[in-house]
Amino acid sequence: MGVGDPFGMAVSHGIASGMGGIRSAGDLVARMQMSRGMKIDDAKKYVAARLGISVIDISDPVVMSEIREDMDLGRVNCVPGVAKGIDAKFRIAKLLDIEINSVNIFKKRISAGF
Repeated sequence: MGVGDPFGMAVSHGIASGMGGIRSAGDLVARMQMSRGMKIDDAKKYVAARLGISVIDISDPVVMSEIREDMDLGRVNCVPGVAKGIDAKFRIAKLLDIEINSVNIFKKRISAGF
């Protein structure tokens, strides 16, 4: 009895995140595709415009590492003083002008006094 493809999940994640995920702007582009139903080219243009860079630069991990740190949007590796987790999601939601469920849940808990 086989256990399936041991690399199947890694390949699926790689394809789903595309553009390097949080190493570049793949996560931001994917959010626009999912939240607004944008085609990939339109999502890339939107994200690039919001970041103030070219569409080519959003897939460059070196450029995006600097931008993510400067704009406090979270990074793969923890850097002292740089946003991570829900803090980064708050900034991403504001930057892209989108709703993120975990951010909304957190806001509700704060307003309820938790």
